[in-house]
Amino acid sequence: MKILKKKLSKFRLYHSECVSKEAVRLAEKYRVDVEKAELAGLLHDIMKDVSGKDQLEVMKKCSVDVDDMLEKTPKLWHSYAGAAYVEKELGIDDEEVINAIKYHTTARAGMTRLEKVIYIADFTSADRDYDDVDDMRRAANKGLDDAMRYALSYTVADLASRGLVIHPDTFAAYNEVHAKK
Repeated sequence: MKILKKKLSKFRLYHSECVSKEAVRLAEKYRVDVEKAELAGLLHDIMKDVSGKDQLEVMKKCSVDVDDMLEKTPKLWHSYAGAAYVEKELGIDDEEVINAIKYHTTARAGMTRLEKVIYIADFTSADRDYDDVDDMRRAANKGLDDAMRYALSYTVADLASRGLVIHPDTFAAYNEVHAKK
């Protein structure tokens, strides 16, 4: 917890605690490792309050492949930098926890249940207050795949309506969950 207090603003720390609590709730509901969910929820935004320059530096130092797409989407950097930081600096070697942190913003095809839990918990945590949050919470209680369909549809529509770049991993996840209907 010390490292979180050092790295995160009070606002972001509160958010991370809320995501962790929601991740534990979802993990219990969907039979996912609760300890991993709690840890990934706490650490998912560990690099969010760090400057973009420092996020990029961490990614390069930790040999993260910063391709053209990632370079053009700095709002995603914190998840990649966070996963690298957690692995290299904090010494957490659990690939599932690391990937849950890495893909909590973009999602991806072939997500584990833990990755889905963290992705959804970030949408549905108690501190979240956006127009469709109640619908998102209902979807989360109905099923992981229902929640992923709702969350990815919301994300793709939101980014497209604002003319923003949509990461290929997000499209792959979107296509995968909609093909399962």
